[in-house]
Amino acid sequence: MNSDRQIAIVTGAGSGIGRAAALGLLEKGYAVVLAGRRREALEATAEAAKKNRSHALAVPTDVTRPESVKALFAKTREAFGRLDLLFNNAGITAPGVPLEDLSPDHWERVLRTNLTGAFLCIREAFKLMKSQSPMGGRIINNGSISAYSPRPHSAPYTATKHAITGLTKSAALDGRKYNIACGQIDIGNAATDMTEKMEKGVPQADGSLAVEPTIHVDHVTDAILYMAGLPLDANVLSLTVMATKMPFVGRG
Repeated sequence: MNSDRQIAIVTGAGSGIGRAAALGLLEKGYAVVLAGRRREALEATAEAAKKNRSHALAVPTDVTRPESVKALFAKTREAFGRLDLLFNNAGITAPGVPLEDLSPDHWERVLRTNLTGAFLCIREAFKLMKSQSPMGGRIINNGSISAYSPRPHSAPYTATKHAITGLTKSAALDGRKYNIACGQIDIGNAATDMTEKMEKGVPQADGSLAVEPTIHVDHVTDAILYMAGLPLDANVLSLTVMATKMPFVGRG
């Protein structure tokens, strides 16, 4: 499945922001490796690409398992010979319960997926990008508004998203010698299945429930495409795209 297109990997490509980003990249002319746990969801993303279906490769992947991530990047190299872009998007949340009631298992699951999974993908991306010719590539990590400020009952998710910022900065620094640019997109209230509950009201810092505005996921895709489209001598280290009136700035 060789391609003269730029090559991207999108993790969490079976739904939500990952699916939207993968479809946007395919429409922009990329060949895209779709990574995620559920093959059927990845195949649905590929089918949604319609005329670009032939440029999408579904690779079921568990980002928490080093051997699964290694296999993802090996298949990418085998199919395309190189990697130009990694969108590190896979992530989960824990039950919205008081911190003292959160189980260690839920804590560990969120850390393994959101943080360790991102690290494992970055590690393999570095190995591939520094060995290819021409050397280099771009990594975009999906942070969150929670990389700056928590919601109530969100300790595991918030902790991982704060940590993603540190991981992004370290990767941006360590990637310089390999011509690898690394940046982070922080998204607030994109309209996906994960944010449907906002239409009914979500907990606020003062203990109340409030309906929050959302934005169409296409605006997120546009921002990712802007970041991805820059030459490697320019980098968006951090970009926030959010619903204008959501309670974040001043938390009200």
